[in-house]
Amino acid sequence: MAKQRQLKFDRLIRGDCVEQMRKLPEGCLDLVFADPPYNIGYSYDEYDDRRDCDDYLDWCGEWTSEIARLLKPDGTFWLAIGDEYAAEMKVMLTRQNEERLKLRSWVIWYYTFGVNCTHKFSRSHAHLLYFVKDPKNFTFNADDPDVRVPSARQLVYGDKRANPKGRLPDDTWVMIPNHDGSLPEVAEGDEEKWVLRPQDAPTGFRDDGSVWYFPRVAGTFKQRAGWHGCQMPEQLLGRIIRSCSNEGDIVFDPFAGSGTTLAVAKKLGRSFLGCEMSKDYARQAEKRLSDIVVGDPLTGPENPLVSAPSTKNGRRLSNYAK
Repeated sequence: MAKQRQLKFDRLIRGDCVEQMRKLPEGCLDLVFADPPYNIGYSYDEYDDRRDCDDYLDWCGEWTSEIARLLKPDGTFWLAIGDEYAAEMKVMLTRQNEERLKLRSWVIWYYTFGVNCTHKFSRSHAHLLYFVKDPKNFTFNADDPDVRVPSARQLVYGDKRANPKGRLPDDTWVMIPNHDGSLPEVAEGDEEKWVLRPQDAPTGFRDDGSVWYFPRVAGTFKQRAGWHGCQMPEQLLGRIIRSCSNEGDIVFDPFAGSGTTLAVAKKLGRSFLGCEMSKDYARQAEKRLSDIVVGDPLTGPENPLVSAPSTKNGRRLSNYAK
């Protein structure tokens, strides 16, 4: 094994993540977020995303084993992954890893501006697998007001009994149901039954469980850096970092990419560390980090269900509450 080096925080390490993680001391990280290549043929500048299936999974076994080694006893690991390998990764991490991780939640990240497909339904989701090393000892800030979301009692019914702090995130759908809760029959031209975005159907889509709604960072969005095609929304990382770490904790991203995980960690007062093999991506991410000051606000709508405008055929949440 390579000689371990003393851990220095608040920086981006350039190089292969497996090689670099092997140099880090065991049990040094509080929270890891990984958004690896999905092995779907995406065009990266210094990585081949067209590996043989077994080769890809063997490689995933290498870097996830390092993450399990590097996490503190009360550490947490979040993995973003596509449909193609979500099941394999879950099995690998909970059954095949030497230091088995325990799955706390399997979250679906639903987004608008999905990936357009011509011969199947367009993709508008990714999987977020939430693991801990010890199910009896881990960080979960359930009472953080920035983690909680407005409840239906608050938004729809104006119920005075509603907890003003909101509730923890839960399941959602994107279709306006009938009054009895059944799904409606949709006739041609009856667009009012269908909605383009969750905020137009508060009774049919609740962002308070294992399905999360955050808009994907599309090409026209102000927060888009423009030089990396797989940029994560800051608000999504904000929810994870706020709920699963505390100020001063060490947040690590082995696939730093555009630097969103590290940027959000810095804004929220966490120490950060990341790896990136692409010299160009690393240079751009370092520039992004240098422009950030601790306490800077996160980009993107804080709560997409209440802060985004309604679509043409939809109605605002306030209309339902009247």
